Amino acid sequence: MLVMKDVYKIYRTDTVETHALRGLSLTVEEGEFLSVTGPSGSGKTTFLNIAGLLEELTSGTYELDGRDISSLNDRERSRVRNEKIGFIFQSFNLIPELNVFDNVDVPLRYRGFDRAERHRRITECLERVGLASRTKHFPAQLSGGQQQRVAIARALAGEPRFLLADEPTGNLDTNMADSVLDLLAEINASGTTIIMVTHELTLADRARRNIFVRDGELHDGPPELHFATAASA
Repeated sequence: MLVMKDVYKIYRTDTVETHALRGLSLTVEEGEFLSVTGPSGSGKTTFLNIAGLLEELTSGTYELDGRDISSLNDRERSRVRNEKIGFIFQSFNLIPELNVFDNVDVPLRYRGFDRAERHRRITECLERVGLASRTKHFPAQLSGGQQQRVAIARALAGEPRFLLADEPTGNLDTNMADSVLDLLAEINASGTTIIMVTHELTLADRARRNIFVRDGELHDGPPELHFATAASA
């Protein structure tokens, strides 16, 4: 379970203070598939970065599986992130010089798994995303949808409890985007909690629950309603 209470994130320079999140409170239950929508600059990516322990909050509390994350040092945060959280990014973030197998292998090596365990996880995850026959291919030899599936396999290989996806279909055409969302739905059905940031309302509707972020504040309910309200304001 993920619980944020009254979370603020403020970016400061010598002359400017920017409030990215303003008192955001949210509970994400185990096994949820949550979509986060909102206009550009609304704070949704900042929220995802804080949820993924990539950024620290300015004030408020954040508990992950009952543990107060805000009190951890950098090393402890890194360990929790590596053990519990998987990431999927719009740009795939694959290493072009490595083939599919080795791209999935990189974070497992970092965590210190032995060769046999890494091989088991990589093989199972590539089969799960339908790329078992592409292990020796390099990213440039794959379509955009296939590259995103490699990125999903890489995230899944760590067996995360939480999967955070930032615009996971942003670089894909409609058919590929639908295929990736089908895969995320299957992953969620198997018990993994998913939080997905997207600007596509049709994709947000695929999630089980929607929240809308505007000016750093959270609003529950259908994203269509909030986008319409924002447009008429």
